[in-house]
Parts: sequence; C-alpha cells; structure tokens
Amino acid sequence: MDDIAAAQARWQAPLRAMAAQHTDGDAAHDAGHLERVWATAKHILHAHPEAVPLVVLAACYLHDLVNLPKNHPNRAEASRLSAQQAVRVLRAHHFPAQLLDDVAHAIEAHSFSAGIAPATLEANIVQDADRLDALGAIGLARMFYVSGTLQRALSHPTDPLAEHRPLDDGRYTLDHIETKLLTLTESLHTETAMDIALSRRQWLLDFRDQFVAECAGER
Repeated sequence: MDDIAAAQARWQAPLRAMAAQHTDGDAAHDAGHLERVWATAKHILHAHPEAVPLVVLAACYLHDLVNLPKNHPNRAEASRLSAQQAVRVLRAHHFPAQLLDDVAHAIEAHSFSAGIAPATLEANIVQDADRLDALGAIGLARMFYVSGTLQRALSHPTDPLAEHRPLDDGRYTLDHIETKLLTLTESLHTETAMDIALSRRQWLLDFRDQFVAECAGER
C-alpha cells in the first residue's frame, strides 16, 4: 500500500467525522467541497511523492472548520481560526504530533482572503486544490450559490461586462468571474493544478460569453 492509500485508509473516516461536527449549512463549503478538495489534492500528490500525504489529507478535511460568511468583517481570520481548531481536534484524536504544525500551516495558507504565502509543498497542494474548486462548472455553481445567499444581482442590467463602469462583485455576481475567479490561475503552484486550471478557465470564459450573449438576446 502506498503512502497516500495508507493515510487515507487510517485517517479519512475519522477526519470526515471531525469535519462533520463543524458543518454550518453552507453548501459552498460543505462535505462535498471537502471531498472534492481532497480528490484534487490526491491527484496532485501523485506527481509529488516527496510530499507527506497525511498532512495534505488532514488539511483538506479540516480547512473550513471555522467558516465565516464572505461579507463577514473577520473573514480573513477564518483560516487561522480553523487551523487552531484543527490542532485541538487532531490532538484529541492522537494525530501524529510531529505533523501538527505543517497541517496548521496548510490550513492557514489555503485561504485567498488571508493572503498567507504557503511555505511547504503540502500547503501549496492544499491551496491549489481548494482554489481549483472555485474554477469550472462547480466553481460557477458555488459562485451563484454564495451570491444568492448574499442577495446579489446576477449581473448589471445594461453593462454585464463592465465596459463602462467599475467592476463590483459585491453587487453583481458575474463580475466575480473577472475580479477573482480568472485570477486564481496566476496563484497556483503545481504543474498539475495549472494544467487543470487552463481548461476550467476557458470554460468560465465560454460561460461568460454565453451569458452576455443571452442578455443581449443574441443566442
């Protein structure tokens, strides 16, 4: 059994249970999100046998233990709070003590809002996997879900591409593609993640073009 399979066999079920105790009903950061982040991270791990899979596995499942709304004034603190909570939970479950600091750092560094640069390969992998879940079809579904909960308009009624106004994703959902989602590819660290991101980025652009064309009654 390889290191990835061994880590998954021993710890995946307990980590799922730990995460389940802290879910808050946010469908953009639910159990499905955690499973997708781990699935992507596992795919990246196969290209990096030098990484420690157990650190990545734990960080993937516990990175959203504290999940503050996008418009919360302390949103940038969520990953630090999640890291602290993760360490407490993992200690209680006798997780290898020598790996706790690396798990905490990977959790802290995953967040776009926190702006913490990952300093380890494991943190790079977790950050890449989390950001890839914001790209493509699922990323769009999550974007519209979050915007719906915040009661944002789908797009500007007459200028959806912001050709004659400043971008404002606090008011118009479609603007979020330009202000954040398309920028994520520039922050990725691993070659595997960048390869995945290229096709997902094009998918986003194609969707935006179709959306705008439909707004104009052209398609």
